[in-house]
Amino acid sequence: MTTGLDPALQSEQSKPVTVVRSASAARSLTRATRSNRRTKIGPDQTGQVEAGTRPQRAPWPVLIFIASLVIPWIIPLGPLSMSPYRFVLLALLVPCLVMWAGGRAGPILAVDVAVLLYCVWSAISVAVAHGASASVQPTGIFFIETMGAYLLARCYIRTAADFESMVVLVTRTIILLLPFAAYEWVAGQKPLLSIFGAVFPTVDVTLMEPRLGFWRVQGPFAHAILFGLFCGSMFVLAFYVPAAGYKTIRRRLSTGMVAAAAVMSMSSAPIAGLLFQLALIGWNWLLRQNKNRWKILWALAFAGYLVVELGSNQSPIQFYISYFTFDKNTGWFRLYIWEYGSASVRNNPLFGIGFNDWVRPKWMVPDSVDNFWLLTAMRYGVPALAFILGAYLWLLFQIASRKFQDEKLQTYKVAYLICMTTYFIVGTTVHLWAAPYVCFLFLLGSGAWFLHASAECPEAPVDVTKSSLSRGNFNPKYSRRAPARAREKQ
Repeated sequence: MTTGLDPALQSEQSKPVTVVRSASAARSLTRATRSNRRTKIGPDQTGQVEAGTRPQRAPWPVLIFIASLVIPWIIPLGPLSMSPYRFVLLALLVPCLVMWAGGRAGPILAVDVAVLLYCVWSAISVAVAHGASASVQPTGIFFIETMGAYLLARCYIRTAADFESMVVLVTRTIILLLPFAAYEWVAGQKPLLSIFGAVFPTVDVTLMEPRLGFWRVQGPFAHAILFGLFCGSMFVLAFYVPAAGYKTIRRRLSTGMVAAAAVMSMSSAPIAGLLFQLALIGWNWLLRQNKNRWKILWALAFAGYLVVELGSNQSPIQFYISYFTFDKNTGWFRLYIWEYGSASVRNNPLFGIGFNDWVRPKWMVPDSVDNFWLLTAMRYGVPALAFILGAYLWLLFQIASRKFQDEKLQTYKVAYLICMTTYFIVGTTVHLWAAPYVCFLFLLGSGAWFLHASAECPEAPVDVTKSSLSRGNFNPKYSRRAPARAREKQ
């Protein structure tokens, strides 16, 4: 695995610093400076991004992982059906576990432990429901998709520059999918599945009724909802994050393409998530001079909750599920799913029902549960839901409580919180599975670096010799523009 200097140090080293040593030491410093474009050090980086710089390339494991998410192959491997992203996560799982356990991904956090316990409890629940021998295969895949995707982000998204490069990569991936999505939206054909299907089997083609005269775009995923969720969840990140080195018109154009791809799914949940993000972006802009704008929003949300709770015969969750859908019949069906699914959780609170069928009226023919959080509790029990929901909420509240004086980091924080909040809300009306589920865990791990980023943008460059990974055994002497602690040592 490649090692070197943190990409976040690039902007710091661009500031004027005089180094007085021999020519060989200068050559060593030059090589070390170049190496920081590709690799990174441990958790002590500042996490700052210099304004006006071009986003660096994403780390190669992240690049391969993102590319594998949009390849729709299903490759039979004995009793397993392996998708490309499963191969990638399987290959990277052990290296990421070693890095994480050894502290190379930063200190072990409460969210890390909670995600691990989520995997362990889910495995126990499946074993209780189906027996130990029958649970090995599904729990193994579950661990690869959950812990593998989460740790990949924890190990390789360690700085603001890493985060930005990841967002740029996913945004460009969605833009590449857009022409195929537009053709499918108008013609109803599946060009991506046809192209990839000429090599290996792909996910099944889903033929759904058109909505508003357009076909629902499935793209490279198993369902149109998943395509809309994958594209729509990145909208706020595409809007806020890749700002460095991008002109406003280019940023707006790329953001518009991401939104267009999400709309082409013609699915109510992703489009509702898109509107939710737009509303929060507008709120953040309109009240940008008010430091208490998010507290005001929480107060309004709580007031709306009370209005629905006291003035409606539905609970707030039922109100949202029933009204924010294209089809009213779909909304009412989701209400029945909530009613009978909740009853299943009450009857099996500890270990759930595994992959067994859930009790419901005979006229509810589809066995799908359009609620990620509810289905988690139904399958694996309330403790599993507590672990994954606790991990999610702990990380978001920790990030929200951090105050960054650097404007760019503060903007990145807001974008990340809106993105993950969208996942929570949309997850109440759809189930996350396959690539979007893996993407959710990856994004969850992508936010841990906020907890270690410097609260302030340093005025002086970083002393690169403090890294044990820097090349050359030398101790440069700084000019008066060096950090104070470096001048004191001279």
